Amino acid sequence: MRTIAVSIVTPDGPVYDSDVNMVIAVTATGELGVLPGHIPTVAPLQIGAVRLKKDNATEIAAVSGGFLEIRPEKVTILAQSAELAEDINVARAQEAAKRAEALLQARRDDTDFRRAELALQRATNRIRVYEGKV
Repeated sequence: MRTIAVSIVTPDGPVYDSDVNMVIAVTATGELGVLPGHIPTVAPLQIGAVRLKKDNATEIAAVSGGFLEIRPEKVTILAQSAELAEDINVARAQEAAKRAEALLQARRDDTDFRRAELALQRATNRIRVYEGKV
């Protein structure tokens, strides 16, 4: 089966670099599946999971926004943050979700609700990726 090279890079450095059979990512317009030979494309990423299908296994990464650049032979994901499922500290993600929920429920005037909503989305995404519920 043909493969396509995939690199996931964050401002902190590389997170993933391997050849896979298929990449599935959540973009601004919905899920996008990428196979080897895909037409060149650039798409903004949403907070979500990136599934990397390799032979009979699937690796999953939690991604918090960024861009997906597709070329026929390579996919590059430039993410604000990204973690492979096995690298996620689920306890830290659960604490972040609790803090964000508390901020949203407090309804104080000084609360930045959009920021709290995004923090909750990121934490929930990390928990779902860790648990394999994507």
